[in-house]
Amino acid sequence: MILQLSVLIEHEYAKFFVPLLSHFQLFKSNMPRPRNKQELEDLSRENYEKLINLINSFDEKEQLKEFPKGTMNRNIRDVLAHLHEWHLMMINWYEIGMKGQQPDMPAKGYSWRNTSELNYAIWKNYRSSKFNQVKDLLDSSYKQVQKIIQKHSEEDLFEKRKFKWTGTTSMGAYLISATSSHYDWAFKLIRKAKKHEK
Repeated sequence: MILQLSVLIEHEYAKFFVPLLSHFQLFKSNMPRPRNKQELEDLSRENYEKLINLINSFDEKEQLKEFPKGTMNRNIRDVLAHLHEWHLMMINWYEIGMKGQQPDMPAKGYSWRNTSELNYAIWKNYRSSKFNQVKDLLDSSYKQVQKIIQKHSEEDLFEKRKFKWTGTTSMGAYLISATSSHYDWAFKLIRKAKKHEK
């Protein structure tokens, strides 16, 4: 199993699928990686707020406007739905894993090698959803993930192999992927798409 940040997601601009680790390394020069609980709490909150503030800076028409052609996620709603579903997967892994069981990762019926298909299924599932509905869902799942971070000690979060379900990495590595790094990816995706619209 590909561990830590090696979850495959769509790289919107290059139009091909790359490991999540490589995806976030594109931005590593200006995005610090949390090394402890406080940094994880701070950066996940800061990056989420930065993303929401960017979205709120657009008027309603801009929020609903389609992105330029060439991406699977066609608008802001699609990006938020993607983040929300990966929050839910993180929560599911955690809840099952902390019971001493092994969760289906990333999701039942999918492997780390075909998450492009999983991301497409997420897109299809939400393509008829309303923007505000998805935005509210994301905010709710964001708060749930934050509670997981807050609940655990730094040792729980960052000690590798602390929990069987995380394999050779740490729970914090999965949480970084689902929060601070993912929000940064979404922020840059939306900002670049909006610049290309002009």
